[in-house]
Amino acid sequence: MISPFPTASVTKACDSDVSSALCLSNAQLVLPDQVLTGSVTIEQGVIRAIAEGDHVPEGAVDCGGDLVLPGLVELHTDNLERHIEPRPDVDWPHLSALLAHDAELASTGITTVFDALRVGSIHSGKARYTDYARKLADELLSARAAGFFKISHFLHLRAEICSETLLEELAAFGPQDRVGIVSLMDHTPGQRQFRDLTALKTYVTKKRGLTEDEFAEHVKMLLELQVRFGAKHQTGAVSEAVRLGAVLASHDDTTADHVATSSANGVGFAEFPTTVEAASACRDHGIAVMMGAPNLIRGGSHSGNVAAEDLAKADFLDIVSSDYVPSALLLAAFRLADIWQDLPRAVATVTRNPAQAVRLQDRGALQPGLRGDVLRVRPVGQTPLLRGVWSQGIKVG
Repeated sequence: MISPFPTASVTKACDSDVSSALCLSNAQLVLPDQVLTGSVTIEQGVIRAIAEGDHVPEGAVDCGGDLVLPGLVELHTDNLERHIEPRPDVDWPHLSALLAHDAELASTGITTVFDALRVGSIHSGKARYTDYARKLADELLSARAAGFFKISHFLHLRAEICSETLLEELAAFGPQDRVGIVSLMDHTPGQRQFRDLTALKTYVTKKRGLTEDEFAEHVKMLLELQVRFGAKHQTGAVSEAVRLGAVLASHDDTTADHVATSSANGVGFAEFPTTVEAASACRDHGIAVMMGAPNLIRGGSHSGNVAAEDLAKADFLDIVSSDYVPSALLLAAFRLADIWQDLPRAVATVTRNPAQAVRLQDRGALQPGLRGDVLRVRPVGQTPLLRGVWSQGIKVG
């Protein structure tokens, strides 16, 4: 992946007066192409200088040799939905849930998040899903405008192709919402993520308490929805992404044909391809590959699909997402550093590369002129100990 950021310029020393700035000194700075002993100075929310050397100016934070790296950029997380609905059919007060979600992400080093909201509902059957995205998006955007959040939040709309009301729900959003990502999700049983119906059965019956007969009826209904709406919803969702000015993502591509369709649709990155074949095809089409941090940490997919580690070793991995475990994102970067023996490359999968994939040119690297989103990390064995999180130079964790 080609970086949009120039190599960080390095001065000989930190400014002697840091009274009006945040200066993290005597640190191992993880730059785009090297790890350098030095300091980073942030003023008015922006990185102003990168300096080489272990000098600690008066008023600076002495990092004592800890790593300093860019704040993490998260493109796909189910974490907000977990806070909104902590148990099936339990609707938690939304502002409280939003603030708890925001604080949790900040505590794990995530300083930019694209909050995934499902669009596309199923109103029949026991395992029904109702429309919530527009209302929750309004609450999120209001909280953001009021300055309630510690970190930077954007919208990610998960377009459920196998649903009844996808296009109606997408139509409720407009360019003013600044939707960052629209992902095409087809969870039709028997293909993509749920090629093995056993994995789907385990997930749905555990979450919704379905009997054997209810699960069979659920599968039948989903297959019928795919026949009725599948092609229409996919074409419509691609058009809606263009209207909204969002980056389009595919989800669970499994075959080279899936990837060819994704490429024709203008997909910018592929979320969780399920096979080496699909990941390889993404590389051929210039589509960035995202995999889940839990997959990497656990050593395999909980759905029985391709292991993220296998894609990393095959050079088919560009971006990592925390998916359903926020704290996994930082841990995954250090796991990749061990696999690749290249810390800057590994850190890029959770900082620079996701920022580039969603056209954010103002963050993702320790570079003068970019946002002052930085982390202080001390490795303890194979585990990164997070010792400080700053969003635009303000300590949030």
